Amino acid sequence: MHFKTLSILSLLVIFMSCKKTQDSNVEINVENTNSKEVTEKDISKIDYVEFDLDLKAEDIVKNWLGYSDLQENISNIKKGDLTFFKDNEESINALLKELKSGIPKEIKVPSISARVTVLETKLHKLKSLSNLSTTSKEELIDTIKDFLISFSSLNLQVNKKVEFDSRKIEKPQ
Repeated sequence: MHFKTLSILSLLVIFMSCKKTQDSNVEINVENTNSKEVTEKDISKIDYVEFDLDLKAEDIVKNWLGYSDLQENISNIKKGDLTFFKDNEESINALLKELKSGIPKEIKVPSISARVTVLETKLHKLKSLSNLSTTSKEELIDTIKDFLISFSSLNLQVNKKVEFDSRKIEKPQ
C-alpha cells in the first residue's frame, strides 16, 4: 500500500513538472517573436544623411511613376511597415521595371542609372531578409539603413544633375 501511494505521488509530480516546462517555452517563443519586429521607433533611430529632392528636381520627376511608387513604399518602410515585401514578387518587379524604364530624359545619365541599379540591389536584399524567419532585428535594421541610404544617394545624384544642367557657363570667344 505504501508503494502504491508513493508511485502515484511520483507520477503526479512528473506530470505537473512537464506542464510547467512547456508553458515557459511558449512564453519565451512569444517574446522572441515580438522582439524581431521592426518598429517606427527603431527606424527613426537610424543615423544617415537623408537628401530630399529640390524643387526643380521634383518638377522633373513628378511624372516618373516608378519613383513616386518607390517614395510611397519608403514612407511605409519608415513607419515600420514591411508588408510590401511579403509575397509580393509581381508588384516589386513591376516597380523596379517602371523605375528603370521610366527615368525622365532630362536625368537619364549613367550616374542616375547606376544609383537605380544600387537601389534595386538593396531592395532585393531587404525583400529577402524581411521574408526570412532567421533574420535578426539588427540585421534587418542594417539592411533598411542601406536601402534608405541608396534612395538618398539617388536623390542627391538627381539634385546634382539638375543643378549642373541649370548652370549657365559662358564660353570665351
